[in-house]
Amino acid sequence: MNTHAQRRITTAVAVASVSALALAGCAANAETGGGDADEKVTLTVTTFGTFGYEDLYEQYEEENPNVTIEATNIDTGGNARTDAFTKIAAGSGLSDVVAIEEGWLGAIMDVSDTFVDLRDYGIEDRKDDWVDWKYAQGTDAEGRVIGYGTDIGPSGICYNGAAFEAAGLPSDRESVAELLTGDWENYFAVGADYTAKTGKAWYDHSGFVWNSMVNQLDEGYYTADGELNVEGNAELKERFELLGAATEGGQSAAQAAWDWNGGKSFVDGTFATFVCPGWMLGVVQGQVEAGGGDATTGWDFADVFPGGAANWGGAFLSVPESSENKEAAAALADWLTQPEQQVKQSEAAGNFPSTTGAQEELAAAATPNEFFNDAPTGAILAERAKGVVAQFKGADDSVIQENVFGPALSSLDRGETDTKGAWDQALQLLNDLVG
Repeated sequence: MNTHAQRRITTAVAVASVSALALAGCAANAETGGGDADEKVTLTVTTFGTFGYEDLYEQYEEENPNVTIEATNIDTGGNARTDAFTKIAAGSGLSDVVAIEEGWLGAIMDVSDTFVDLRDYGIEDRKDDWVDWKYAQGTDAEGRVIGYGTDIGPSGICYNGAAFEAAGLPSDRESVAELLTGDWENYFAVGADYTAKTGKAWYDHSGFVWNSMVNQLDEGYYTADGELNVEGNAELKERFELLGAATEGGQSAAQAAWDWNGGKSFVDGTFATFVCPGWMLGVVQGQVEAGGGDATTGWDFADVFPGGAANWGGAFLSVPESSENKEAAAALADWLTQPEQQVKQSEAAGNFPSTTGAQEELAAAATPNEFFNDAPTGAILAERAKGVVAQFKGADDSVIQENVFGPALSSLDRGETDTKGAWDQALQLLNDLVG
């Protein structure tokens, strides 16, 4: 591990810890779990958020009686980042299979030799399974492939139909898609109308909206060649000012990131719209149910996104060099990311697959999602995925999103500063944390 990478890990652990305090073998061997079918093996797996793997773990153990899976799921990607980099810095403790989030993949690439080269376990035989940019994302500068792609994050708009009706807005999916088709200015204009009519917020908080706005740019917090791209970025600042004006106008419900009053804010009409990459559908359902709601609460999913196609998130399954069960771990990760399993994962958690075969199956099936007013969520996401190419994410991309712009936008949400003050606060935090 080089000095730069070691410094990067130390910084990442420190910053992510502050955030946590502030926020709360290949396919051929898959059937045997890798190695001797009679040899018992226990595989540890660490994921985060909503992966929808519970039933798949049980299926794999049934099909591979020599394998026992011990799964750990961390609540958020940010806290998973803290966990991973703390263990990398310590040189021990990583699970046999580790889920890596797209937002901090750039930092992982600084220490990619921590993980095995999956070409040694046959991943090249599956290269054409994935959309090309997903496979490329998991490949480091030396050509080593360190991750089996799980999902990607094409985005639509979740909205509460009952809230729309109360404001005199159309609530059927086709009409909502027509209403919100256009750029972010149009989205905020409709939001201003909604807020004026109801006195309620349009979106849950500024941070998630901001992340979506940034992800649509050709280059976000970093240029494609890895240079910081925040200060002096006129396009970025223009979007920030557009969001700031909407927030100052009362469109934000000022919710804390990943904390919606125990889910009650999804149930009591606190806000009407929510930016929804595919994996967020499971989050929405979980929050509604936690808040005492159900399918009748009124949430729906529209085939539209302000400004056009956008990708937010997606993950990879990697096998650390420290694993004592590399072959069996690679076999499990390979199996979990096969198109057939990705379809089941999508059905369980709403995640949208990164394999083209699974995408095509979901698009063709157009299965109604009972929780989202029978919206064909898989087919909608397949449509939203058209034209999506993931933005380059630099080493500190997730730090900038969560620990630079996160606090600044929270201050703006709470009315503690104005748009200019929030931008200045973000730049100061950028200099303090990233340099």
